[in-house]
Order: sequence, then C-alpha cells, then structure tokens
Amino acid sequence: MSKKSGGNFSSIFPYIAIPVALIVGVLIYMFVLGNPANFEGGDPHLGHPIDGNLYGTIYKGGFIVPFLIAVNIIVLTFFLERLISLSQARGTGSVDKFVQNVRTLLNNGQIDAAIAACDKQKGSVGAVMRAGLMKYKVLETDHTMDKETKVTALKQELEEATSLELPMLSKNLVILSTSASLGVLIGLLGTVSGMIKSFSAMAAGVPDPAQLSVGISEALVNTFLGILASALAILLYNFFSNRIDQLTYGIDEAGFSVAQTFASKH
Repeated sequence: MSKKSGGNFSSIFPYIAIPVALIVGVLIYMFVLGNPANFEGGDPHLGHPIDGNLYGTIYKGGFIVPFLIAVNIIVLTFFLERLISLSQARGTGSVDKFVQNVRTLLNNGQIDAAIAACDKQKGSVGAVMRAGLMKYKVLETDHTMDKETKVTALKQELEEATSLELPMLSKNLVILSTSASLGVLIGLLGTVSGMIKSFSAMAAGVPDPAQLSVGISEALVNTFLGILASALAILLYNFFSNRIDQLTYGIDEAGFSVAQTFASKH
C-alpha cells in the first residue's frame, strides 16, 4: 500500500514541482533580484546596478532570467527527489552482503528466514528477491510440475517483479535530461536577445554606452545561467544513471542467485 502511494506521488510530483519552480523563479526575479536597493537611484528599470551588486547585474539579464532560474530550481528539485527515491530503492545495508546472506540461508533451507531478510532490506533488490522466494516456497511443495517447468516459472516470477521495480528507478530522469537541453536553448535565446540590443545601440552611428552595456550584460547573464543549468543537469543525470545501473546489476544478481539455488537443490 505504501509503495503504491509512493508511486502515485512520484507520478504527480512533476506536475506540482515544475509550475511551482516557475512561480518561484518569477518571484525571485521580481522581489530579490529586482529589489530597488540593488540599483542606483532605487530604480530597477532605469537605474544601473550598484557596483559589485550581483543581484542587480543578474536582473539586467531581462525577461529570460526567471525561466533560467526556474530551470535551475527544477534541476535541484529533481536531484533531491531522485536522491531520496534511489536511497529508498537501495534499501538498508550493503546489497552484496544482503544477496550473499540470502544465498546462504537458501542453501541451508531457511526460506522463511530469507524472506524475513528481504523484508528487513526494504529496497528494490529485496522486493524482487522476496517475490522470487515466495514463488520458490510454493514451487518447492508443488509435485505436479517437473524441475524444468518449475525453474521456468520461478524465472518468470523474478522477471515480472523486476519489470515492476525498474521503471520506478528511472522515473523523472527524463526531466533532468530535458533540462540539460532546455537550459542551453533558453540561455541562447537570452544571449541572442542581448546581442540584438547591443547591435541596436551601435546602429545609430555613435554607440550609446549605457544601452550597449545593458545588451552585453543581458547576453552574458543568460549565457551563464543557461550553461549552469545544463552542466548541473548533465552531471546529475550521469550520476543517477550510474546508481541505477548498480541497482539493476544487484537485482539481476539476486534473481540469478534464487533461480540457481532452486535449480541446484531440486
């Protein structure tokens, strides 16, 4: 029941987190970066940022900045969400030691103790192994099937349990991969907008230094925020992909151990 509830929350989480990130991005842009105290004369629209004031400088990046802030917030939000989810999926203790312990219990014929160890592990590996062990227990007392049929049935049960766990491990990773591309594209849009303003300031013959500096500032701020979001998203995506591969290997090893033990003992 708790796993189902957790899965449902994980499904609706993006629909809540992304709009909230956009709202927070706009609020930060308007009230934190656009605070009059950050500008000469207290005017965010016409005044220049106070020398050395980073908030005011970022504010001058223009209307693209709130979207880039939102992308960065989305990346950090789903970093935390995936970190918590994968930590829960990993369960308690070492996966290798857990698999070895269950294998030893099975070799000694202690199936109930092995199931109890799976309940204690509380991770995806434990869930797959538990499903296999429950089937193992049923097949062990079934005298209507031959050995080969039993092994096939056990492997099928393990595959079904694995297919239920794997999608939850990679859930929402697509948002990180999308953010990696989106950050660069939105940042590029802001860069182009800033460069257009810079060239417009030079088009009059005698360049307007104020307008020129505003355009260059907008281009550089958007480039920075876009690259930052993209770099973070790529690093985190690869980090979580590696952790998922490790868990997948543990699940495969656990399923293989249960099937091999059953085949060797029967």
